[in-house]
Amino acid sequence: MTDPSPKIVDRTAAIGELVELLKDVPNNPPSIYVDLEGVNLCRHGSISIMQIFSLPQNEVYLIDVHTLGQEAFLHPSTSGHTLKGILEDERIHKAFFDVRNDSDALYAHFGVHLAGIQDLQLFELATRSGSRRFINGLSRCIQHDAGLTLFEARMWKDIKEDGRQLFAPERGGSYEVFNSRPLSETIIKYCAQDVRILPKLWAVYNGRLGWRGREKIEVATRDRINVCFQAGYTGVGRHMAQSPSGLA
Repeated sequence: MTDPSPKIVDRTAAIGELVELLKDVPNNPPSIYVDLEGVNLCRHGSISIMQIFSLPQNEVYLIDVHTLGQEAFLHPSTSGHTLKGILEDERIHKAFFDVRNDSDALYAHFGVHLAGIQDLQLFELATRSGSRRFINGLSRCIQHDAGLTLFEARMWKDIKEDGRQLFAPERGGSYEVFNSRPLSETIIKYCAQDVRILPKLWAVYNGRLGWRGREKIEVATRDRINVCFQAGYTGVGRHMAQSPSGLA
C-alpha cells in the first residue's frame, strides 16, 4: 500500500481548512510533525515550503510559503485560529528534527516564536548508549532507527538522491527549485518523505526516555528555539554538530 500523495496548500482557503484540522489534536503521541525547506534556511535566507504531517489524518501537507507569504501564518480559519497561533501554542505539541534553523527562519521572516516543540534530534541524543559528543543527522537516524523494510529504505534513498540532484549546488543543482512553481513531482516526493517518517522516530526514542531525560531535553529545546533572539547566531559550521552541554 502506497502513502497518499501530499496535499499542496497554496490558497488561503486551504490554510484555513488545515488550521481547523490541527487546532484540536491529540498530544501523546504528537499529532503534528514539521519540517521546512528553503533557500539558505535561516534569518539570512528564505522559507519556501513548510511540510506538516498530520498523524490523525495520515496526510502530508506542503504549505507554499513562497506563494502565500504572511498569509500562510496569519490567515484565520472559520473559528479564528491561525497557523502562527498553533505553532506558538505550548499546549499543542509539534515534533521537529533539529529545530534551530527552522526557528531562526520562522521568527526572522514571519515573527513566529515556536513553543510546544519536541526536537527528535535531542530525543535520539538523550537515549543514545554510545558517545554523545556529537549529534546525529536525520538521514543517519532514519537509516538506523526508523525500522524501514529493505524496500522502504531503497525507496527512501532513491527519493533523497533524486531530490539532491535538483537542489544540491555540488551536484549542479540549485535551492531555487524549491521556489519554482508548479513544484516538480521529484521535489514534492522529497519534501514529503522525511516528515512522514518522523512519527516512527518519535515512537522509538520516546519509548527509551526517562523523566530526567525529558527535563534535560525540554531545557535544550527551549535553548534551540531561542537562537532566533541571538544577534550573532549562524546556522552553518562545525559548532552545529556539537551536542548541547546538558545532554553531552
